[in-house]
Amino acid sequence: MDKTERIEDMVRALAGNFLAREINRTSLVTVTRVVRSDKGQQATIMLSVLPEKAEAAALSFCKRKRTEFREYVKKNSRFRVIPTFDFQIDLGEKNRNLIEKAMIETDNRIKEQESNRKVD
Repeated sequence: MDKTERIEDMVRALAGNFLAREINRTSLVTVTRVVRSDKGQQATIMLSVLPEKAEAAALSFCKRKRTEFREYVKKNSRFRVIPTFDFQIDLGEKNRNLIEKAMIETDNRIKEQESNRKVD
C-alpha cells in the first residue's frame, strides 16, 4: 500500500467516524471511498446513502459540515497538509448495487425455471 492509499484510507476512516457521530439515524450513510487530487490539496469523500430518498438531505448535511470535518481531521490526524473536503454521492457504487440486484434476480429466475422443469 503506497502513501496515497494510506492517506485515503485514513481520511475514509475519519469521515466514517465523524459521520457516525454527527449524522441523524434516519438514514444509513456509508463512506465508500476517498478521491484525492494530484497534489493532495482537495479530497472528495464518496458516500452511499440508504434509503435512496434520503440522499439529498444526507448530502446537504455533509456539505454543511465540511468545515467541522476539516477541524476534526486536524485534531485526529498528523497530516502536514489538510486538504479541502467535498462530499458526493458515489454513483459507481449505486450502479454496482443495481447490477448486483439484477444478477440476483436473474439467478433466482433461472433457479425457478430449473426447478419447474424438474417437477414436470
